[in-house]
Amino acid sequence: MSRDKNKTRIQKYGAGLRRFSVMLAALTMTGVPVIPAGAAEPVKVPAQARAMSAAELYVLYRNKTWQWPDGAGRMQEKDRTFIGWSGSGNDTRWAEGRWVLSDTGLMCLKAEWHGVQTKQANKTCFRHRIYEDTIYQKKEPSGSWYVFKHAKAADSDEFKKLIAEDTVSAQLAKLQPFTQQADAKQQPFSAQAPNGTN
Repeated sequence: MSRDKNKTRIQKYGAGLRRFSVMLAALTMTGVPVIPAGAAEPVKVPAQARAMSAAELYVLYRNKTWQWPDGAGRMQEKDRTFIGWSGSGNDTRWAEGRWVLSDTGLMCLKAEWHGVQTKQANKTCFRHRIYEDTIYQKKEPSGSWYVFKHAKAADSDEFKKLIAEDTVSAQLAKLQPFTQQADAKQQPFSAQAPNGTN
């Protein structure tokens, strides 16, 4: 192979890696884990597996906190509210929105993520299939299937990171004033008097 062709291949490979890095950084910025910690090994889902129903997903996630490596998300039963946080220091973000279910096995987190001087709407979806009490999950649209919960739950299952305790609300109470103060400092001064005053 000539040096010119080899150089071109290396440049294309480098450009592809840069695009992937930018995409990964954008996904991570939203706070939702890109690849759950328990999803190390992709698996083949049995052909007999079926999509979980909205009712099954509701029971699975209702009033649960999903613990992430650097944050957590809470799926509250009331009004199907979703709250979450992720990151640390100036990269800490918090979210408010809803968790949405479908009979096609989808559970989506639709929320607005807030950081210091940033706000971004995001929708992250996970597809679920079940066969003989084993639940398979993948992040949509391009994640790999993995075992979310074995028929006899294993300690390494991502399912084990769903806990009943609300560890998110207290964290949001700390983060919201911090980001709102930073946003207020960035607002331009208005010389116009409030309505009803002279």
